[in-house]
Amino acid sequence: MPPVRIAMWSGPRNISTALMRAWENRGDCAVSDEPLYAHYLASTGLDHPAAAEVIKAGDTDWARVVATLTGPVPGAQPVWYQKHMTHHLLPGRDLAWVHQLHNVFLIRDPALVVASYVKSRADCTPADIGLLQQAQLFDRVAQRLGRAPLVIDGEQFLRDPARHLQVICADAGVPFEPVRERMLRWPAGPRASDGIWAPHWYNAVWRSTGFEPWRPRAAVLDAAGQAVAEACRPAYEVLLQHAV
Repeated sequence: MPPVRIAMWSGPRNISTALMRAWENRGDCAVSDEPLYAHYLASTGLDHPAAAEVIKAGDTDWARVVATLTGPVPGAQPVWYQKHMTHHLLPGRDLAWVHQLHNVFLIRDPALVVASYVKSRADCTPADIGLLQQAQLFDRVAQRLGRAPLVIDGEQFLRDPARHLQVICADAGVPFEPVRERMLRWPAGPRASDGIWAPHWYNAVWRSTGFEPWRPRAAVLDAAGQAVAEACRPAYEVLLQHAV
């Protein structure tokens, strides 16, 4: 059987890293943590935490990264889980390669995203949180498939992680029941697979041993943050219609 390459397209401040933990803990799955981040920072010059270190440690060559993502799976594993941020897909780049992957979309209410994002980076624009790019990529993938690809809402996921993981696995054609407990619980601490930016963003995940229980959250935003959230809300609402 050919390997399954799952591309989870998310924005920041969602459960994307916890999901990467779940897949890595299966035992039959390689993972990649935001492989296009170095290219994104080198191309945009944005002032992100540890930007210079990310660029130095990563690969800034778009074509070379894409060739890697569509090439042999690390460790010859049968499954390759790729954690992607849609805002790393810069305008003008050829996206034909994404159709070689099994694409899933991870969304979250933009007000909650912005409220969390500004705790680590003061400035925030609609382009920074990925929802607008998610909607564009979703349309492209849906047109190619002839149907809507799978959409997962992060808040809904936390209400029933096992059910959502089961749906993701079924959609990708990989087993779930034999590894159910391994995907729901994992050892605390960092991983060698974590991006070099992890100390700035992954503290909660490093402390975690599983998905945190869902709890209601209130987003407290200033006027600028509210404007960003509302600019992204129409894209979120469209994607939410397709969510599990």
